[in-house]
Amino acid sequence: MKLRELTSFLEEIAPLAYQEDYDNSGLIVGNQDMEVSGALISLDCTESVIDEAIQLGFNLIISHHPIVFKGLKKFNGNSYVERVVIKAIKHDIAIYAIHTNLDHILQGVNKKICEKLDIRNVSILKVKAGVLKKLVTFCPLAAADNVRKALFEAGAGMVGNYSECSFNVEGIGTFKASTGSVPYVGEIGKQHHEAEVRIEVIYPVNRERVIIASLLGVHPYEEVAYDIYPLTNGFQEVGSGMIGNLEADWDELEFLKFVKQKLGAKVIRHTELRSKKIRRVAVCGGSGSFLLQNALNAGADIFITADFKYHEFFDAEGKLIIADVGHFESEQFTQELLLELITEKFCNFALRLTSQNTNPINYLI
Repeated sequence: MKLRELTSFLEEIAPLAYQEDYDNSGLIVGNQDMEVSGALISLDCTESVIDEAIQLGFNLIISHHPIVFKGLKKFNGNSYVERVVIKAIKHDIAIYAIHTNLDHILQGVNKKICEKLDIRNVSILKVKAGVLKKLVTFCPLAAADNVRKALFEAGAGMVGNYSECSFNVEGIGTFKASTGSVPYVGEIGKQHHEAEVRIEVIYPVNRERVIIASLLGVHPYEEVAYDIYPLTNGFQEVGSGMIGNLEADWDELEFLKFVKQKLGAKVIRHTELRSKKIRRVAVCGGSGSFLLQNALNAGADIFITADFKYHEFFDAEGKLIIADVGHFESEQFTQELLLELITEKFCNFALRLTSQNTNPINYLI
């Protein structure tokens, strides 16, 4: 199949608009029209992963972490990043990254961690702002039902567990058609007054192109009036980290041992135990120290994540346990998640998890 078939599917699940500003998710190397022979899934794209793809005869690598975060000015092979990109281009291997956009969806990286740790009744720990917009349009009364229907079918009007949500108010619109126009109502050269409906709907930014196309396709007017407003509202289905509950209370030390075993962690760095039971658990795959206050506000007994700095451990102030399990260890199941998602959609596609351990950190035990 064409590469764009696969990337379109991935971006429907985890839209690129959901990634953080610093991120570089998406197609990093390759052409969307290339035929894909097979894909290798990895957490990181390293030289050894490229070599494995060559050996397998695969021409696509899907990694969680982008191999390129910042612009490259030279391709001399002086860094592992340059060498990976050079080798990929030389062997016609595409590299696709699906990073914080996959972190931020309900069925993404953090949900997979929760499944592994049997954390239930989960929700987003910190909802993401800036991914919702409001569309306001105006149409004649007789066309209002058709316009609303088209907007809803295109993905507008979703608010939490509710669909087909809109606000409507009637009023009078005025216009004067000029020479050369083909007005739906009214006469050329005369001001016309028309009873209209103002329709307002909220939508996620990744649906904007489809929604506007649907509006223009069904609206009866030659010139369609509409406004788009960016919203600062948080989107409950998109954001960082996850919070949920265990089925029963756990002893602190026993739960830490359980986490260590489930994640295959060599070591867990944690704050002092509080001699309290653990029931409410917050998680964040990768670097999650920025979510500590959110975990505290959500009433978490323990926050499982990675990359806490020395002084940041003090910020828990005995109100919860910080459990730093390691970056790779917290995100390792992302590979399994991607395999499941892609296999469910493309059951006959050659797909394999890398055999390479790309964790750059080793422990002397």
